[in-house]
Parts: sequence; C-alpha cells; structure tokens
Amino acid sequence: MNPKELVRLEEVATEWRERLMDISWFMRMLNESIARQANQEDGCTGRFWEGRFKSQALLDERALAACMAYVDLNPIRAKMADTPETSDHTSIQRRISAAQDGKQPQRLFPFASNPRESMPVGLPFQLQDYLELVDWSGRCLRENKRGTIDEQLPPILERLQIDPRHWLYLSRNLESRFTSLVGAAHSVRNACQQLGKRWAQGIHDCERYLSPPITS
Repeated sequence: MNPKELVRLEEVATEWRERLMDISWFMRMLNESIARQANQEDGCTGRFWEGRFKSQALLDERALAACMAYVDLNPIRAKMADTPETSDHTSIQRRISAAQDGKQPQRLFPFASNPRESMPVGLPFQLQDYLELVDWSGRCLRENKRGTIDEQLPPILERLQIDPRHWLYLSRNLESRFTSLVGAAHSVRNACQQLGKRWAQGIHDCERYLSPPITS
C-alpha cells in the first residue's frame, strides 16, 4: 500500500470512528432505511418521521420509571389501545404475556426489585409494582377519566415520592417538557456540573415534577 492509500485509509478510519460514537448519525441511518421501506410498501414518497429523534439522559429511578411508563402508554394516549395488555409493539405487553407464563421476556432488562445494597443487575423496581403503575396510569389517561385520581394509588408512587397528579402530567408530557437531562433537580444540577454546563433547560419542571418533597 502506497503512502497516499495509507493517508486515505486513515481518513476513512477516523471518519468511521467518529460515526460509531455519534448517535445522530446512527439514528439518521436507521430512520432513513425504515422510511425508504415504509414508502416502498405504501407506494408513496415524502417524510415518514415527524421530526428528529430526542436523546434524554435519565438521571435517577424517578426519571427511569417516568420514561418507561411514558413509552408503554403511547398506544393508550393515541387511543390505539384501551389497556396495557392490548398495546401492541410495547414492552409492557411482552412483560405481561411472559409474566402470565412465569417467564422473563427475552431481550428485555429484568426487574430486580427495589434498590438495596448488593443490588443485582436489573431495573430498580418490582415487576408487579410497575405493572400496577402502568395499568393505573392508563386508566386515568382515558378520555372519560381525564383529571380523575383513583383512591387506590399504586404503592410505587409513594416510594418514588411522586405526587399522583404530577405523575399523570409526566405520563402525558415527558418528551415535550424535558430536554436532554431528566431527573430530580439535584441530579440535574450535579450532571450539569460534571458536564461543565451552567444551566439545564427544564430545570423548573424537574424541580416541580421529579423532585421529592422537602421534609422538615
């Protein structure tokens, strides 16, 4: 290989290293292939995705629970399903189906119960608590239940110290109201300090909806 080829090889290798670490490039390639296939199947042209992808760092278990439930409740908010178990193409449906057979769904992270010392690898919740949370949230998100708070609140809300009304707000608005950092206000401030950022957009919503109440 001559010197010019070596120089070109190094340029290509550098470019691919940058791309392999670039989530924007990865999502652009992924979305483009899906859009081409969908347009071919539907016999049309034009945009397939509504907009750019959104990348959010989930800084604590409150943010993790809110994001998981927000995604699992997408079909219910869109009025494509009435219950979590009938919500096609969701992880909650797969978890419910597997749980009925006493199994853990493949390729989904297992639930490892509540946080404690010597915590095993897994989601920091109990599966039953999470299923109850999503089911309760879905019932409250239905059109005929708008604004209604059931007296039988899931215990996980108390453990996470999230007000039920705040939780329902998160179930509807997590993606639109929060930007790159999601979590309790102190978690966001710590992340900003580590990243060298002076301010995080949405910090006030983090303070209101994801921060535990101050006790004297």
